[in-house]
Amino acid sequence: MHVEITCRHGHVKDDVRAYMAQKVEKLLTYFERITAINVTISFENTHAKVEILVDAEHKHDFVAHDEDAEAQVAFDRAYHKIEQQIHKYKEKVQNHHRHEPATQPADDE
Repeated sequence: MHVEITCRHGHVKDDVRAYMAQKVEKLLTYFERITAINVTISFENTHAKVEILVDAEHKHDFVAHDEDAEAQVAFDRAYHKIEQQIHKYKEKVQNHHRHEPATQPADDE
């Protein structure tokens, strides 16, 4: 799996970058078919915008955005959104609650 963290118009500290890398690698525990994760932090005026893109096999990308005055807070909220999307997709794919076949109605004689 490939993890890429990029910054536009600014930079984040190494410890924050390591925190982000550690968190996004945990997404593999939720869904093992992830091939690449891109985190983009864009600094504009007084706030930071965070975008997380997750590429998975046989599925379109999962995408989450958020913005806040602090990059780490925006990242945490976007990460939560990605977690929710992956959980929802995984439940849909596994679908352990399949419908039982309809029973035949009894004949009235």
